[in-house]
Amino acid sequence: MDAVNNYNFWQQLLHRIVLSPRFMREMMFDFEKSVFLNKSKIEVKNPVFVTGLARAGTTILLEAIHASGKFASLSYSDMPFLMAPNLWKKISKRGVNQQKIERAHRDGIMVNAASPEAFEEVFWRTFSRQEAERQFKNYIVLIQHSYQQRRYLSKNNQNVNRIAVLQKILPSAKILIIFKDPINHAHSLLKQHLKFSKAQQEDGFIKDYMDWIHHSEFGLSYQPITSENLKHTNLECIDHWLEQWLLLYAKLIKAHEGDPNIVFVNGELLHSGESWQKISNFLAISSYDFEFRDMRKNIETDCNQELYQKCKILYDNLNKIAI
Repeated sequence: MDAVNNYNFWQQLLHRIVLSPRFMREMMFDFEKSVFLNKSKIEVKNPVFVTGLARAGTTILLEAIHASGKFASLSYSDMPFLMAPNLWKKISKRGVNQQKIERAHRDGIMVNAASPEAFEEVFWRTFSRQEAERQFKNYIVLIQHSYQQRRYLSKNNQNVNRIAVLQKILPSAKILIIFKDPINHAHSLLKQHLKFSKAQQEDGFIKDYMDWIHHSEFGLSYQPITSENLKHTNLECIDHWLEQWLLLYAKLIKAHEGDPNIVFVNGELLHSGESWQKISNFLAISSYDFEFRDMRKNIETDCNQELYQKCKILYDNLNKIAI
């Protein structure tokens, strides 16, 4: 939140003009295509999509894969021209600020202008579903052209509800679904929801910013990642977040277990090294050392025990198939 808080009036105005109106985003994308698309000879092959419920460890895995230097991914330097990365590269000083600061979540992840981030959802919310599906490959090519890389890398938590669409558009896509211990996961989501709700109440631009990038996983604009058959609707109770965990991962394991292009990854075991080695093999990239923090925590909290027992059973089943 600090970086957003430090935006001056003109920076806030630029973000509002470029990101808020849909017609502006569409216009920027049309201009970007007309100028840069035919210049690129890059094809979309073996893209990688990292997804899962927010707070699963998707960001640190995104950074680890991106560190290979083999992938193009949207980054903080592309803000606010997310629909026109090549144009923005021409007129901005991309990557000038290399000093890393802790991101707004206060979770120990340090970022700078070159850090990859989850901005892809802006594209999906700009067009109708049919048009977005038709244009998605073009969007990827433009990002790859901007960064001069032959593979695309995305982290988008919203893609958990779009996996079949991604596979239809990009049959060669490799998809990693990240999860972690349900109590730890739910506790982290609740904590972030309360933190960001407070910050957004105190500063309206933070809420606007998160709305523009469609970051609705927590905060005042929170939208459940799965909204059917909800029994626990109190957002300030951990049971709501546990139920979200259960409903989402039950759906994902049922739909995608056994798919050779999809793997489940326990985000809390990345530090062990073995999981990272298997991920590298799955993505066909050279293995290298990356410093993963041990994210395991012993959280003690009151919760609905029937709900928790269902989560534990599902968690055990996820671990059995995880790489």
